[in-house]
Amino acid sequence: MAWAIWGGTALTVLGLAGLVWCIVMALRARKAGLSDEQIRARMQTVVALNVGALAVSALGLMLVVFGVVIG
Repeated sequence: MAWAIWGGTALTVLGLAGLVWCIVMALRARKAGLSDEQIRARMQTVVALNVGALAVSALGLMLVVFGVVIG
């Protein structure tokens, strides 16, 4: 079951990288000096990506736990 552990680890790292990217995007949007509507539009995109990154990370962690329990 080593494949499940390593695959889950890769998914978790990918999800964490996505979370870091969301933070960077949010900071750039705040520093850009845009109007409220433009910031709100950008933040809607960031929130959607954030939810996706969290889902990928959670799936990776589930796969790691699965590999540890079965292996």
